[in-house]
Amino acid sequence: MKTVLVVDDSRIMRNIVKNYFSDLDMPCRYIEAIDGSEALNQLYKFTVDLVLLDWNMPKLSGIDFLKRVRAMDKYRKLPIIMVTSEAAKYNVIEALKTGATDYIIKPINGKLFQEKLAKIFG
Repeated sequence: MKTVLVVDDSRIMRNIVKNYFSDLDMPCRYIEAIDGSEALNQLYKFTVDLVLLDWNMPKLSGIDFLKRVRAMDKYRKLPIIMVTSEAAKYNVIEALKTGATDYIIKPINGKLFQEKLAKIFG
């Protein structure tokens, strides 16, 4: 069973993301974090197969979390998908250059979500 870290300061968004997995009939173990700082703590505690990461959060933003994680050898290959309302092209480019595996713009398109997960999990 895959372990997915869902990082978003909105409980509603975290639940929406988890519901997409249910709709795809992908049983997962979910770990949640309300910001990048808490997400780092969760990464140290658990073995995670995928991170779904919001951009705008208090304490430590998604992009800053991404920078920190990609600087650590242990997490260089960890799949991290940005799931955010930041839709500007320069945001997408910045995230991908920083090391995001992929990028999904809110509101989430279910078919697109499924395609991106299939690329990661096969």
